[in-house]
Amino acid sequence: MEVPDTDEVVHRPSPEFAEATNVRAFMREYGIEDYESLIDRTCSDVEWFWDELVDYLGIEFYEEYDAVRDDAEGPQFTEWYPGGRINIAHNVLDRHGAVDSPDRNRVACIWEGEPGDTRQVTYHDVYREANRVANLLESYGVETGDTVGLYMPMVPEVISILYGCFKVGAIAVPIFSGFGVDATATRIEDSGCSVLFTADGFYRRGSEITLKDAADEAISEVGGVEHTVVYDRLGIADSDDKTIRWTARDDWWDEAVGEASPEYETKELDASQESMLLYSSGTTGEPKGIVHTHAGLQMQCAKEIYFGFDHKPEDRFFWVSDIGWMMGPWTLVGNHTFGGTTFMYEGAPDYPNPDRFWEMIDRHGLTVFGISPTAVRALRKHGDEWVEKHDLSSLRLLGSTGEPWDPESWMWFYDRIGGREAPVLNISGGTEICGCFLMPMPDQPLKPCSLGGPGLGMDVDIVDADGRSVADDHERGYLVARDSCPSMTKSLWSGDDRYLEAYWSTFEEPPLWNHGDWAQKDEDGFWFLHGRADDALNVAGRKVGPAEIEGVLVEHDAVNQAAVVGVDDETTGTAVVAYVVLEADAEPSDELREELRELVGEKQGKPFRPRELRFVSEFPKTQSGKVIRRAIAAVHEGADVGDTSSIENPAALDELREAR
Repeated sequence: MEVPDTDEVVHRPSPEFAEATNVRAFMREYGIEDYESLIDRTCSDVEWFWDELVDYLGIEFYEEYDAVRDDAEGPQFTEWYPGGRINIAHNVLDRHGAVDSPDRNRVACIWEGEPGDTRQVTYHDVYREANRVANLLESYGVETGDTVGLYMPMVPEVISILYGCFKVGAIAVPIFSGFGVDATATRIEDSGCSVLFTADGFYRRGSEITLKDAADEAISEVGGVEHTVVYDRLGIADSDDKTIRWTARDDWWDEAVGEASPEYETKELDASQESMLLYSSGTTGEPKGIVHTHAGLQMQCAKEIYFGFDHKPEDRFFWVSDIGWMMGPWTLVGNHTFGGTTFMYEGAPDYPNPDRFWEMIDRHGLTVFGISPTAVRALRKHGDEWVEKHDLSSLRLLGSTGEPWDPESWMWFYDRIGGREAPVLNISGGTEICGCFLMPMPDQPLKPCSLGGPGLGMDVDIVDADGRSVADDHERGYLVARDSCPSMTKSLWSGDDRYLEAYWSTFEEPPLWNHGDWAQKDEDGFWFLHGRADDALNVAGRKVGPAEIEGVLVEHDAVNQAAVVGVDDETTGTAVVAYVVLEADAEPSDELREELRELVGEKQGKPFRPRELRFVSEFPKTQSGKVIRRAIAAVHEGADVGDTSSIENPAALDELREAR
């Protein structure tokens, strides 16, 4: 497979495909001639765009809003759709799943457990069960504005819980199922939830992973939870061989939810009513509680699924995520707004074999598939033969997010998985907006690793340290937002001070949202990310992003993955240290180590040549596939790694310690 550099356009959609996309239909409707005009119109006149979008996407408000927004307090505290009344649950569920809806028997979710068990749930199924959840919550005394925790495995019931919370006006607090006691306790305590949904456990790599024990320990540490609803995933409730700790606050799902009424009248809520409290992953420090509203979450997710991922009624949409990460709720709300079908998988990507994803895509006829670049690199290492066993022709769109790509892995994904026909829609935004600042449109040509350009309605720019725009100068700078969007976090749960300091303190005149990424726009108008600005390595006064050095290393035929960190150095202040995962047919050696060091020196400059380069078989990662550089750096310097509960494979830390 030939790997072009990132300056070459490798994907050009056919005229037929491009003309049939939803974004082209929108452009025809409003007389917009080309992509540049589309971005200029939607990103410079954001009030026009976000107003038109309500009717265009068929989003239903109970009461019309008085204005598109009130930004009297600046972009930091913009109120969107003031005066309007809405509920996400009405738009994603009630109008599709009610008894009198013609769509009530459409499949809302196809689910597969790691052992191979499968289920399909219809909109009417979810509608009735979400109503039961809503009635149960009210019986517990939950009211509008109260928080409810979701410490759940990826089973269809998470949809009913999420939408049931929306129905009563409760604030859903999804918590990653892979978190341990400390991380879970932190989120329970910070959010103040009195009700927690959990399960006895789930399956991961063929093993039963217990969940309720961790929930119980977390609750015992911080208190506050009065009711725990336990879903029986492992069959413990009906087994004589297994025991589970039980307390007075615990109820089995089948008894508590199953016995509640399936009828409930969804509450009409203020557009700015909080809908969800998402926490940052915690891989870079103390997690931040990010607050989303009903109108904002609804509009952003729907817009991105409809235009960016070109929603079609026949789509089967699979994004590898957990309900505790942004992409979980994003997938559900975005697709279910239009009565779409999502696919949900419980387990590991390579169990029992490395072709688990390819096998499921083939068997279920999935049409949209999203995954992190790190996960692709790991699966590519197993070889093409695992892919070639399966028919992946049902795929029409590929997606990725979470971190920068390297060209070789991007091309493998595009070539081997997408058949050089499905575009790789590489997106970037964050939990803070439950959406994307950068997002290619499916009718655009693509260069490897590019993120296309600004998302529709997202007034973003690239600026230097003084806040001066450098996008059209093609210089690298900070990715910023010059205006708010409906889904931008409504401050932070912990208060305005930390919110302003985290996002608005770097550039104050005029106020710019600093997203913390290094970005660059090339001469052809394609946008690229170069990693986190706060990860920058300052070597002898010169800065470089870890992703740039990692990209050089991965270009080598022997290298599958690379992770670069900065460590203290008496001479240069910071020195580069690289850890490398080799391809299956490559062997570590001193000669290869020196060859890779010299390659970095040649491509990036001698100051950035790794002081040390070590070989390992894997990196510590979150379940969503992000490499945790913080942990790598701590291990290398013999420091305390800190909270490891977000690390899916903690054994990788031991290998790092032994690496030479």
